[in-house]
Amino acid sequence: MPRDNMASLDPADRPCSMLSWPSPENLSKDEEPVDRGPRRGPRNIAPRKATLQPLPPSLPPVTYMHIYETDGFSLGVFLLKSGTSIPLHDHPGMHGMLKVLYGKVRISCMDKLEASGGQRPRALPPEQQFEPPLQARERDAVRPGVLRSRAEYTEASGPCLLTPHRDNLHQIDAVDGPAAFLDILAPPYDPDDGRDCHYYRVLEPVRPKEAPGSACDLPREVWLLETPQADDFWCEGEPYPGPKVFP
Repeated sequence: MPRDNMASLDPADRPCSMLSWPSPENLSKDEEPVDRGPRRGPRNIAPRKATLQPLPPSLPPVTYMHIYETDGFSLGVFLLKSGTSIPLHDHPGMHGMLKVLYGKVRISCMDKLEASGGQRPRALPPEQQFEPPLQARERDAVRPGVLRSRAEYTEASGPCLLTPHRDNLHQIDAVDGPAAFLDILAPPYDPDDGRDCHYYRVLEPVRPKEAPGSACDLPREVWLLETPQADDFWCEGEPYPGPKVFP
């Protein structure tokens, strides 16, 4: 996912290296550190406490700590506030690794189904209807995809991986409170080199009332519609307080 509003972080001042984490003065007023005793090493972070108050509309739902970036890879940390999500998006031609540092996230992994032999992807059947209904121009843009997995990850979990051809689209939801994860992409996003970020919506088909509930069976085919970035989602930069890294 691209990192919005990162211009304030001068590349020469972007700190990196062993992951030391935000001190209380780095936290916003509505999020306080939870005292869980001393924690050492690269995960020395004070997890942010869940709040029952709704997120003020002026605050970004997600922030990003830029750690390091080269032409070959990018390294940073995404911080999700309670009840927020990073919408379904892709990583064109990229490999990636996501490792939860604190909290819990639910990750839904998908792929677009590409036709082989230069043919167009499978067209949407005329009889297929969705809720809410689609406009004619939207129906022309619908593409088949596959929802491969949906799983919850915590600090104790292994990493979630993506490749150019497997699990390349994902949605990330914070579960039961705020969460943070380390994000490594290789190569990084670069619109000038064909690696721009695109957002998608999974369409909900209209099903007969008597149809069996098979929507939980995975993997399963889905229909995807590319959409603009949602108005209620944006990501802003947050200073990374760790030591600098040098090439």
